Amino acid sequence: MKELVELIAKSLVDQPDMVVVTETTDDNTINLELTVAPEDMGKVIGKSGRIAKAIRTVVKAAASKGDKKVIVDIR
Repeated sequence: MKELVELIAKSLVDQPDMVVVTETTDDNTINLELTVAPEDMGKVIGKSGRIAKAIRTVVKAAASKGDKKVIVDIR
């Protein structure tokens, strides 16, 4: 999951080397924290949060094979 979020985010931003994805795992949840440069924040979130919602949807679809819940946090 971490690699998927990183690949999507790097393709959207102007500064791909500033993209950092941190993964933490609890019992039934995987928390992914996406950090980008401040000037690229709008490109990752999108108008009315559409791109952020799309990223979350793709990650949840990829994680549907397992029994874990995936949470994507954008900072």
